[in-house]
Amino acid sequence: MLPIAFAPCYAHPLPAGHRFPMLKYELLPGQLLHEGTATAADFFVAQPPPDEDILRVHDADYYHRLRTGQLTRQEERATGFPWSRELFEREITILGGTIEAARQALVHGVAFNIAGGTHHAFRARGEGFCLLNDQAAAAAWLLAHGHAQKVLIVDLDVHQGNGTAAIFQHEPRVFTFSMHGGRNYPARKETSDLDLPLPDGTDDAHYLKLLAETLPRLLDEVQPDFVFYLAGVDVLATDKLGHLALTREGCRRRDELVLSLCHRHRLPVVVCMGGGYSERIIDIVEAHANTYRVAAGLF
Repeated sequence: MLPIAFAPCYAHPLPAGHRFPMLKYELLPGQLLHEGTATAADFFVAQPPPDEDILRVHDADYYHRLRTGQLTRQEERATGFPWSRELFEREITILGGTIEAARQALVHGVAFNIAGGTHHAFRARGEGFCLLNDQAAAAAWLLAHGHAQKVLIVDLDVHQGNGTAAIFQHEPRVFTFSMHGGRNYPARKETSDLDLPLPDGTDDAHYLKLLAETLPRLLDEVQPDFVFYLAGVDVLATDKLGHLALTREGCRRRDELVLSLCHRHRLPVVVCMGGGYSERIIDIVEAHANTYRVAAGLF
């Protein structure tokens, strides 16, 4: 069983020429089904959660204004998406999908959200294509319901998980680890529990060596009982926004390292896909599909 959250609203229509690759949310499920990595029974339909699950990590006034379309023009521009009721429904559905994925991972050891990893969303604002922070909400849900005592968030998107770091700045039960492009967005970084900024042009060998030296030590020191993994594929050399130099095979080996450690330590793990902005959509979809292939071979 490879539980995967998905809903048709994930593939939200955007204005022509928009740089966010919404098409991947249509292509990735189809690819996984076509090749047999996942079956139709693995997919579950993501649903919006109760408001209380969102308000554990988001300011009530911000959430009200987001829901009712009252963001300022500046706030809307910061998110990168034009507001609509449909967009709001998409965002709360993605968040609900990650919470349900956490519930599924407690049973099956691993679960995915085809979308998610909206790590630039702060308590009271959104930015960088992120309006609500799904992994933060799911971590808070686990803690609130006693399903975890210590959560580790492994954020390997090329951009720092600034919103997640800020949300959990004073929460000792959540350890935030972000390994990202040091000179990349956001210009002003927050302080994660552990930040590893990488120089532009970082290749497979350097990246994987650093991760292999860091993550096993973190598991020993933090002693988490649940892991969230943000598996952004904007670390690829082909990515328009990434500035790192990983190959698709290097990206696959990254996923293998993270997921094999979780499997070996019997740590439930939720994987969200995060960013990916390669020119060719096939590079994005194949790199994301590799994450599922790795998990299917382990769990």
